[in-house]
Amino acid sequence: MKKYILDLTVKAVEHVHERYVLLRLTDKKPLPEMVPGQFVEVRVDGSPTTFLRRPISVNFVDREANELWLLVAAIGDGTRRLAALQAGDTLNCVLPLGNGFTLPQTADERLLLVGGGVGVAPLLYMGAEMKKRGCEPTFLLGARTSKDLLMLDEFRKYGRVFVTTEDGSEGERGFVTNHSLLGQEQFTRIATCGPKPMMVAVSRLADKLGVACEASLENLMACGLGACLCCVEKTTEGNLCVCKEGPVFDTKRLLWQI
Repeated sequence: MKKYILDLTVKAVEHVHERYVLLRLTDKKPLPEMVPGQFVEVRVDGSPTTFLRRPISVNFVDREANELWLLVAAIGDGTRRLAALQAGDTLNCVLPLGNGFTLPQTADERLLLVGGGVGVAPLLYMGAEMKKRGCEPTFLLGARTSKDLLMLDEFRKYGRVFVTTEDGSEGERGFVTNHSLLGQEQFTRIATCGPKPMMVAVSRLADKLGVACEASLENLMACGLGACLCCVEKTTEGNLCVCKEGPVFDTKRLLWQI
């Protein structure tokens, strides 16, 4: 897939949480084709401590409005600078990068999309693309508290949404792998993104259930092209660059179960 370096215009900035902002970007020309699970390398201007681009998952692509949505967790100098952007500002992006999730081939596939924290971001676009194909997704989203759950209304536009919180303030108390849904329904495939311990647990659960599973890894990715080698992950095929060979992997290729 062809890659582009574009100066995108910030159309709107939505503060969806005290630590998260949703950047809605647009361009004068139609945005490039992107698939769920791919990411964007964003240049951070105006931050004296940020020298490398920041990888941000494609949260959603609105073709009618010609918008690219990026969900940003403001946790460091670079991402805090991104969170401070305002409508009308310009953001330089390299896109689309990496390989995405496997989309359903038939409408009768039953996919469970499991996310936690900012890792829910790529699952929204995945769910939207599934719905276009006549395949309703089931979302299982986890967070520490109800206040940390992100964009639930958006997810509900495309499929069923189940929730866990560690303190029990919304949905079922506990972790996503403990949700009662997993004992009540069967799925043909699982896609997951979020903190590594959560993805490892989901991967092991999928293996136990005999269900195929894909995970979108969140390794540090500086170049996005497989040149700097800072995002290497150990796999059954040796060390692979997550930014180039992933970020989405069939979990059987990863050494997590060992």
